[in-house]
Amino acid sequence: MTSKQRVRAALERQATDRVPVFMWFHPETARYLAALLEIPAGRVAEAMGDDVRQAWVNNNYAMEGIVHERDGESHVDFWGIKWTKEGAFNQPVEFPLAKADAEGLLAYRFPEERREELLAQMLPLLPAAGEYYIGCDVSPCVFEMYWRLRGMEAAMLDMAAQPEVAGALFARCADFAVALAESACERFPLDWLWTGDDVAGQHALIMSPDSWRELIKPHLKRVVDVGVSRGLPVAYHCCGALRPIIGDLIEIGITVLNPVQCSCPGMDPFELKREYGRALAFMGGVDTQGLLPAGSADDVRRATARLIEGMTVDGGGYILAASHTVPPETPDDNIFAMYETAGITKEEIFDRAAVIRAAEQQRNVP
Repeated sequence: MTSKQRVRAALERQATDRVPVFMWFHPETARYLAALLEIPAGRVAEAMGDDVRQAWVNNNYAMEGIVHERDGESHVDFWGIKWTKEGAFNQPVEFPLAKADAEGLLAYRFPEERREELLAQMLPLLPAAGEYYIGCDVSPCVFEMYWRLRGMEAAMLDMAAQPEVAGALFARCADFAVALAESACERFPLDWLWTGDDVAGQHALIMSPDSWRELIKPHLKRVVDVGVSRGLPVAYHCCGALRPIIGDLIEIGITVLNPVQCSCPGMDPFELKREYGRALAFMGGVDTQGLLPAGSADDVRRATARLIEGMTVDGGGYILAASHTVPPETPDDNIFAMYETAGITKEEIFDRAAVIRAAEQQRNVP
């Protein structure tokens, strides 16, 4: 099966030759694997056998798509947010609406003039559209976009003290995501639309479920509707303990949930499968806090096999992925054990790397 066929079949609960894989690596892990495989870091996922190809076209591009070499290096994105590299990741350090009053909040304008530049992040994926499952990531969609503009503390206070103003900005955040999603669906051969908002912490939602339903859910639904209206699966990313709103996500049309952060309360993947598996497919669930960095290779094999078996009990509905990025302290043997259990051998990975390496060498020949 091609990767495209494999993911489609899994989401439709049909037989596949192996479980589909879409793994996210910590930047240091990706660099380490790249050195081990002697290929560019940007092609590690290809060598490892990942089945999905997608690109950020909203503000997550500013966070993850712009890479700095040294700690302390910064950039200001199209939205006016300043990002500074702290450790492996860019972190927001200055928020354009941090000191704005209600009038200033309502006067903010999204970077409509940059939309074409953002959508262009999809172009490198198009040659792979015949073989791989292609996605477009329009996150963050509502709340997470708002707090990046306003700052987390001020955003939470706005929801309590001036909900009408916060609601107006939530609507504008969604408007921008909707416009990007509509353009992407019209122009590109998408297999799914990827949405997301981190609205949960390690122990609970960071707001009440009622507040989320009142202020955020209707606008997230407008983004989801873009994919649903075109017959596309719609994926949703939210780290943490989001169990109280999973039913709501299904109600508005979400069909794939990521990353199933299994160490959080209420996020046991097998319980979620039993309760929601008829309506929802899952991507994630491999523990990155204990199992991958601290377990043995045999521990990883057993846990991964159990996860795949339990999450595909209805014939599919599962994409193998970690519950967060695979951390740099993960031993090689554990990474390869996880992939081997999924049906991708170490030899196959190194063979693909050799092909990539030869292609890179040929491309660099004058």
